[in-house]
Amino acid sequence: MTMLPSFLKRLHRLRRYTHTVWCSSSSRQAASSSLVLGIETSCDDTGAAVLNEKGEILGESLHSQKEVHLRTGGIIPTVAQQLHRENIERVVQEALETSGVDPSQLAAVATTVKPGLALSLGIGLEFSQRFVRQHNKPFIPIHHMEAHALTVRMLHHVAFPFLVLLVSGGHSLLAVARGVDDFLLLGHNLDEAPGDTLDKVARRLSLIKHLQCATLSGGQAIELLAKNGDRMRFHFRTPLGQSHDCCFSFAGIRNQVTLAIIKKEAEEGVEQGTLLSCANDIAAATQHTVASHLAKRTHRAILFCKANGLLPSSSPTLVLSGGVASNQYIRKALTIITEMTGLHLLCPPAKFCTDNGVMIAWNGVERLREGIGILPPNVDVRYEPKAPLGVDMTAEVKAAEIRLPSVRLKIPN
Repeated sequence: MTMLPSFLKRLHRLRRYTHTVWCSSSSRQAASSSLVLGIETSCDDTGAAVLNEKGEILGESLHSQKEVHLRTGGIIPTVAQQLHRENIERVVQEALETSGVDPSQLAAVATTVKPGLALSLGIGLEFSQRFVRQHNKPFIPIHHMEAHALTVRMLHHVAFPFLVLLVSGGHSLLAVARGVDDFLLLGHNLDEAPGDTLDKVARRLSLIKHLQCATLSGGQAIELLAKNGDRMRFHFRTPLGQSHDCCFSFAGIRNQVTLAIIKKEAEEGVEQGTLLSCANDIAAATQHTVASHLAKRTHRAILFCKANGLLPSSSPTLVLSGGVASNQYIRKALTIITEMTGLHLLCPPAKFCTDNGVMIAWNGVERLREGIGILPPNVDVRYEPKAPLGVDMTAEVKAAEIRLPSVRLKIPN
């Protein structure tokens, strides 16, 4: 049964395009060059980059807070805010100096304003609004997840529409990208995001005490140890097996892993905080369960899109992006699904999967080209810690009740 006509009617009722184009007399010459400064502060990375209309990176700078947050056992919003405040001016200046671009040559400034940590978003927005008013430049507010979704278009010729799976420390979602600001949301996380789950499992396993993992994020540590682990030693149930939609739940995986850790600590007679002898195996089983959950929900999204003609019949594409997309095991799991369903899997390089100023600048370039969401410098903009992506079609996906064929994910480490 096809559901396309009914939800397209709903889509047309809900869509509201904002094609605001602003260009003062002092910036018309700059606009012709389409140079965009992108600024990113949605979480714990302070990033800036200057791109031209072709997506060429003229200059970039990134200050990572990873080492600080590793020591504190997680991101503390007030600490992240202070580090953004201390570094944002230097990071932006470095990007501009490296590019050889003077602020007067910029066509616009694009900045992440949603979603993310409120205190972090506030620093980037406050700096950007001062900057555009000082230099009389247009301002382009950016949705962080839109930027992740479209980064691949900077690197490959990917025409709309395409399916995108965004997975990070704060988000997991499936959407059809139909345009620069036109998305159909097929699924989202119901509790915590996959990156958050992997980080919490790594902390519960005290992997920071492992010699190979001391400088790695939680997700990186899990991936590293899993390479030498036996995932078959632990069986963790994939969540939402009886829910025929594309939404995600990772908190249940973490709870299962925590119970397994507590049991092994008791068996080995060690206290919490001690490295377990089976840490590699737990890491491997956790990673496999996360990958399996992502693969199954993505499989259903692909079948829904095919049933409703949401993707091109020739060479349809799945884009995988976000920080967790750097995980090679997860990429292999999704490759199995895309090869089986006839889609082409594209992933940005790891350095563009994590938060950075480049993806924000590129989203600004795309919006500038289309004339979408470009504001004069004197307009007040508010940041939005929580912001949905596109038009929510999750109810339609669930109503379709698509049952998945059995697929064995035999993934080499």
